[in-house]
Amino acid sequence: MLTFPVILGKGKRLFGDGAVPAGLKLVTSKSYPTGVIVATYRPDGAVKTGSFQLAEPPEAEHERRRNLS
Repeated sequence: MLTFPVILGKGKRLFGDGAVPAGLKLVTSKSYPTGVIVATYRPDGAVKTGSFQLAEPPEAEHERRRNLS
């Protein structure tokens, strides 16, 4: 999959109306100075839902951050 950093408004849908939802796993990726990203995915079963929230960092990371300020 190639991702280009532009916003065009309406356009062609990436997948048609009959597309079946499926999970994907990122295999490789490469970015270029132009902002283009080339990503290769493989099928990875059902769509996994959840949160994008990051895990709470350990106390050592909190300490490191305190030392930086």
